[in-house]
Amino acid sequence: MNPKQMQAAMRRMGVSQEEMQDVEEVVIKTRSKEVVFKDAAVMKITMQGQVTYQIVGTPEERERRTAEASGEDGVPDEDIKLVVSQTGCTVGEAKKALEECDGALAEAILKIMTPK
Repeated sequence: MNPKQMQAAMRRMGVSQEEMQDVEEVVIKTRSKEVVFKDAAVMKITMQGQVTYQIVGTPEERERRTAEASGEDGVPDEDIKLVVSQTGCTVGEAKKALEECDGALAEAILKIMTPK
């Protein structure tokens, strides 16, 4: 069956699909971890009134941080303290560097310690 016939058959069965544009990141959260797709291609498929999403990309698993371990802005207090202790910067500078580096401790420390 050629692709045009396949699409026509899918339409007759009530199946539609569309590629979602401008997807930056997809995060699947479980109780203990997060699965992150930074290079995701996402397809939205509607079949008989049910919508499903198909994600294609390279997953990266990371431990999920609980709300208690994070400050109000989502940056863990222990990470802020570590950056402050390693660099001698202020709490505000540490938070800003961690936010800019997506929580990567080593990158945040290097960012603060690198002369501008």
